[in-house]
Amino acid sequence: MSRSGQAAAAPGRDAGPRFPSTSDASLMVGSFAMPSRWRFGTHTHPWHQLAWAAEGVLTVETGEGLWVLPPVRALWIPAGVPHATAAHRSSVMRSPYLRPDACPVRWSAPTVVHVPPLLRELIVHLAGSRASGDARVRAEAVLCDLVEPVDAGPVLLPLPSDGRARRVAEALLADPSDGRTLDAWGRAAGASGRTLARLFLAETGMSFGRWRTQARLRAALRLLAEGLPVAAVAGRVGYGTPSAFVAVFRRAFGVSPARYFTAG
Repeated sequence: MSRSGQAAAAPGRDAGPRFPSTSDASLMVGSFAMPSRWRFGTHTHPWHQLAWAAEGVLTVETGEGLWVLPPVRALWIPAGVPHATAAHRSSVMRSPYLRPDACPVRWSAPTVVHVPPLLRELIVHLAGSRASGDARVRAEAVLCDLVEPVDAGPVLLPLPSDGRARRVAEALLADPSDGRTLDAWGRAAGASGRTLARLFLAETGMSFGRWRTQARLRAALRLLAEGLPVAAVAGRVGYGTPSAFVAVFRRAFGVSPARYFTAG
């Protein structure tokens, strides 16, 4: 393993460089080529990680939810937070890892970060062997200065434990475009619509309508990451018109689908 953290990745294994127990290093950059659908199973790191796709699109999932990350967005993952990382299509993950006791960023929860061109080039610069000594120290300090949060939370999708509500949830995950009413779902699941509504709220913390919207947004993010046009995605996740889908997406993420994947 080089100081830059170069490594060959394998499905289901932990992703990250070997962190030195005694070292003056305060930042390393790991680079991983990830074929389409490649996944690193749930793991933790002793250092903070900035998960960033230099190419392609990553998804990161923690106990707090799921994030879909095009190259203009990265996810700050605090040390010790269990997470799983996957590639939607052929991708390159290039992640800075920062030693907690030498890092000025103190966020205690996963946080989305905008990746402007300067931050992108600085990560690439630090991943190589060009920076060393005082020059590297200065570059690492600038990287930390450039880490700025974006107001974008994860897609939260807890599953109900009751068997009847669980069947409905799993059916919607399989086909988010299914627009049946709660009463119709109740007839299929063996419960009244009122019972299902109560179960979803009690067991997921969301109304049925909000849960279904989250399921549709999660599916939409994955389809958009695969390069499908907005109009096609809207229909596949249950919206009658692209404009209706864009309005829901904008309320959830603060930007349009196109801007989500092209700018922070």
